[in-house]
Amino acid sequence: MKLNTNSNTYTIVYASIVVIVVAFLLAFVSQVLEGPSKANERIDKKKQILSALNIRGLDNKQVEDEYAKVVSADCIIDSKGKVVEDGAGKDQNGFTVDSKDITPDYLPLYVCQVGGATKYVIPLSGKGLWGSIWGYIALNEDGNTVYGAYFGHQSETAGLGARISDLDFQEQFKGKKVMSGDGAVALKVVKKGQVKETDFECDGISGATLTMNGVTAMFAECIARYHAFLASKQQP
Repeated sequence: MKLNTNSNTYTIVYASIVVIVVAFLLAFVSQVLEGPSKANERIDKKKQILSALNIRGLDNKQVEDEYAKVVSADCIIDSKGKVVEDGAGKDQNGFTVDSKDITPDYLPLYVCQVGGATKYVIPLSGKGLWGSIWGYIALNEDGNTVYGAYFGHQSETAGLGARISDLDFQEQFKGKKVMSGDGAVALKVVKKGQVKETDFECDGISGATLTMNGVTAMFAECIARYHAFLASKQQP
């Protein structure tokens, strides 16, 4: 029987078959790529955490090895500084928490050993001019002195706000204090050339005021959640 290719029935059946085939192929490709995609996300997150610890320029294999060596636990703590999950198994507790799932009583904290010294890495997330900004800040064992920092962004302006990802911007945070004597988060970014409180302030990027404000707000919000834990490390 010869099909009438000009009929509405033929057109509908043909289009339905094409849609089904394309949907199947897309689902298949998505499933095939899901594993590598998640693996790349995991590696990228570990690279960012290591960057905050001033460990950079590693290939994927080196990232896995170095991360396993320096990160001793990815625990979860609450707003009182109490450990909710010890993270001893690594990659199973704090590492699996997405920024949108962080609450005052569910806070990821990375406990690390670098050169025989303990470092604490705190995840950061906030809002820039055009989209999300994020990062990690590593603190010394005193819970107050910055050991290193890493920042990333979704869509900040190239040559301006996007420069928060540049090494020279990130390195100026080394040695700064995150909290003042009264326990308030004091770490901030100010207009370029207007640093007065050298213990707490860093030079901003000219022409990127709103992004810099976003970085400062990110510090204020995210670091404050860890106040009880960090304060406990500052006890004499």
